[in-house]
Amino acid sequence: MQRGFLWLSALLALYVSGFACAIDGLRPGEPLAPGDDKPVPHIALLLPLKSAVFGTAAEAVRQGFQAAAELEMRLPGGLPVRVYSCFDESKDIAALYRQAIAGGARAVVGPLTRSGAGALAAVQGITVPTLALNVVEGPPVGQMYFFGMAVEAEARQAAQLARQQGLHQAIVITTRAQLAQRLQFAFEEEWHRSGGAILDEIEFDGDPAVFADIADMPHTAVFLATDAEKARLIRPYLPNKLPIYATSQIFTGNSNTLTNYDLNGIRFVDMPWLLQADHPAVMIYPRSIPPLSADHERLYALGIDAFRLIQLLRAGKIDDALPLDGVSGHIELNGHIFQRMAVPAMFAQGQAQLRNAQAASAPQVFPVQPAVKP
Repeated sequence: MQRGFLWLSALLALYVSGFACAIDGLRPGEPLAPGDDKPVPHIALLLPLKSAVFGTAAEAVRQGFQAAAELEMRLPGGLPVRVYSCFDESKDIAALYRQAIAGGARAVVGPLTRSGAGALAAVQGITVPTLALNVVEGPPVGQMYFFGMAVEAEARQAAQLARQQGLHQAIVITTRAQLAQRLQFAFEEEWHRSGGAILDEIEFDGDPAVFADIADMPHTAVFLATDAEKARLIRPYLPNKLPIYATSQIFTGNSNTLTNYDLNGIRFVDMPWLLQADHPAVMIYPRSIPPLSADHERLYALGIDAFRLIQLLRAGKIDDALPLDGVSGHIELNGHIFQRMAVPAMFAQGQAQLRNAQAASAPQVFPVQPAVKP
C-alpha cells in the first residue's frame, strides 16, 4: 500500500494500541504545569498524540488548531486550550472526555479517529459543544457534532462535476487497495444516483493491457480511484479526449512538477489550503514551519477549521455564520454533520490550477453527502 493511501487508511482505521492518557498545556495561555488539573474554563482538544499509528496525523491537527487559536487569543474573551492526549481513543475517549469536563472544559474538539468518534457518540451526557474530527452513523447525540475528511465525499463530488459537464457514462479504474475500493464505491453510488451509467470497471494491477479496449467515446468520463503513483502509470494509456476525474489522492503539491506533468489534463478536487494560497480565508493563517507534506497539510487545515467551528458552536452562532468559507473547503451543516466541499482543479503544464477564473476569488462548490463506510 502506498504512502498516500497509508495515512488516510490509518486515519480511518478502527483501532490503535495502547492505554495511557495524558494532559498537556497549549499556548494560548501559559503551558499547563504537570499535575495542574484544577477546573479552569478552557477548550479541550482530544487527540491520539501518543499513538504509533495516528500520532503524526494528530500532531498536524494540533498544529493547525494551535495556529488558529493563537490568532483568536489576540481578541478579548478567548479561552485557553488544553490538549488531552492518549494512545487508544476507542478505549480511552470516554474517560478522557469526562476528565476534560471535570477540568472545566466549555467546549471539546476530538476525537480524531472513527472508532474514537463512535465510542464518544455512545457516551451519555454530551452537554457542552463537542466537535468530533471524524464522521459516524447514528442519530444526533446531545451537543455532539461531526467534521471530518472522508475522501469518499470527494469521489462523490467528482461524480457530480462530471455529470454537470453533460457526461452520461463512466469508466472506473481502481486497484485492490482498500481506499481505492472505497473511492470506487462512493463514485459509483453517486453516479447511479444522478442517473449515470457505469460503462466499465477496470482493476489495474500493473499490466497496461487492461486499458487496450478504452477508446474515445462521447459523453464518457473516466474516474481514477487511485493515488498519484498509480495515476502516473495509468494516464499514458488513456485517450487524451476522454475527461478524467480523481480526488485529492492524486495531488502531492505543486512543488512536484515532474509528477504533475504526468497527470496533465486530470480534473480533481482538493482544499483551498493547498490550491488557493492567495484566498483571503487562507492567507490569514500561518503555515507550519518546517512545511508539512501535502497529506499532513490537509490535517493542519482540518485543525484550523475545527477551531473556527468550535468557536461558532460555543457562541451559538452557527446558523448566522454558515456556510463557512473554510481553509479546508466550503462548509455547511447537515443535521449534526459539517459537510466540506472542495475546490475543482486540473493539472496543466505541471501545475494544479483552478478550473476557471471565477474560482480564483471564491471556491466553486458542489454539495456532497458524507460517506461513512467501515
